[in-house]
Amino acid sequence: VCVDKIAASGGYMMACVADKILAAPFSMIGSIGVVAQLPNFNRLLKKHDVDVELHTAGEFKRTLTMFGENTDEGREKFIEDIQEIHDLFKDFVGSHRKNLDIDKIATGQVWLGTRALEESLVDELMTSDEYLVDRSNQADIYQVSYLHHKSLPEKLGLATENRVDSLLLRWWNRLCNSRYSV
Repeated sequence: VCVDKIAASGGYMMACVADKILAAPFSMIGSIGVVAQLPNFNRLLKKHDVDVELHTAGEFKRTLTMFGENTDEGREKFIEDIQEIHDLFKDFVGSHRKNLDIDKIATGQVWLGTRALEESLVDELMTSDEYLVDRSNQADIYQVSYLHHKSLPEKLGLATENRVDSLLLRWWNRLCNSRYSV
């Protein structure tokens, strides 16, 4: 995988499965963390006498809500869920990038490519252009061109589809340019 700009959070999760990660020196790499935020309009709605009903099945179906009053228990469960996602994220990255000190780098921080190399988040510093030039110098490259040969009716201008399209286009243009058009 070549990273010229950003492979952060989910982008790094996708990149880390590669056998080799190349990154441009000023690319942004990492962000192994989880974030969630949710505005709560409950006080605003109460101030304007707006009631919101929320019905769920299951104790933790909705731990936090934008419109209702959130509880400490709901907040704790929400944070617990975020931490579980972070642990799974770290396990996933660690299983694909064996040389990482996962606890050191799984802080949500983003590193520039040069520092990401030092932290073993990437394997080599190189832009995708540099990689392609390097690979093209090591490979046999062939240019393939396809020439479409016209059929006899096309050569004679008798291809029905083209003639009908041309006729309809002319009529449409005349209609659009007519002083009687709508």
